[in-house]
Amino acid sequence: MILAAGGTGGHLFPAFALAQELGRRGIAVDLVTDTRGDRYGSDFPARAVYRVPSATISGRSILSIGRTAFMLARGIVAAYRLMGNVKPSAVVGFGGYPAFPPLLAATLRGVPTALHEQNAVLGRANRMLLSRVSAIATSFERVKYLEGAALKKARFTGNPVRDLVVDWATQSYPDPDAQGPFSLLVFGGSQGARYFSDAVPAAIAQMPVDKRQRLFVVQQCRPEDLERVEAAYRAAGVRSQLSTFFSNLPEEMAKAHLVIGRAGASTVAELAVMGRPSILVPLPHAIDNDQLQNATRLAESGGAWCIEQKDLTAERLAGAVARLMDEPETLVSAAAAAKAQGRPDAVARLADLVEELIGSATKSA
Repeated sequence: MILAAGGTGGHLFPAFALAQELGRRGIAVDLVTDTRGDRYGSDFPARAVYRVPSATISGRSILSIGRTAFMLARGIVAAYRLMGNVKPSAVVGFGGYPAFPPLLAATLRGVPTALHEQNAVLGRANRMLLSRVSAIATSFERVKYLEGAALKKARFTGNPVRDLVVDWATQSYPDPDAQGPFSLLVFGGSQGARYFSDAVPAAIAQMPVDKRQRLFVVQQCRPEDLERVEAAYRAAGVRSQLSTFFSNLPEEMAKAHLVIGRAGASTVAELAVMGRPSILVPLPHAIDNDQLQNATRLAESGGAWCIEQKDLTAERLAGAVARLMDEPETLVSAAAAAKAQGRPDAVARLADLVEELIGSATKSA
């Protein structure tokens, strides 16, 4: 079968997890992605990796829309040919415009299809495919814009997380001590986040000396920010470990007493499966405010605190972290609430849906 996913971690990580599970079930998987998926080509557990032209709408000008439409049309033609050559039993798309050409081409070929929505808001590309696909898998029980006839095709599966996340999720939440060392993990998703390189060191510098002495900060930074962030923590007397990328991020999450991060779908799903409390700062100006919706759902459960970037001053962040360091019971409660929202079986549930699609293809053949 074919998985279609764009070249960002939020779309590729759940596709990666599903490919692992399908491999365990003896189902051959091919990946269709865009050029941004190059960095995953050698590691993605697929028999073959295909790339088709795609583009994301980046502006409202006639020129921008026309350029995007032209690229998508090229992608649909290429994907249609690919479907004829590969002849997949089913195709699953993971959202974003890069997944649009393969899914549309599959429906034109009469191949059973499903789309997976990682966010609490149905993405625009997925919305355009609602009426054409065979099934819709969701990461949240309630998804904005998923309504009407489309609800009959929807199934709540949860958002698949990688095997590595599930493995580290077996580690119990490290009991925080109001007087002991405190591990703070800061990361901004697959793209990194300069905002946290500015905001977090500035906030921590305002915390009382006794709090700073207890802190150990593990933080993802962009390459150009590493030196200044390290200097800021050194000046504040705070121990830190900085990197542009953590290949062992699930391990770092397992060790953390508190996480500060964005609210991408994969981040929220992994925090829930791991059962780690977090302060979530959704990416502002995102189309449809999907990160705000994701963060709000986890915050409503008691597993996180959602603070919009426009409201997050250094003083407020310093106060929030200091308060939580003094309230171990609050952190333990939030960890349990987050864990209760986790769906470690999401990948199995989605794989079950895939097998149903394959079964329907076999019957029709």
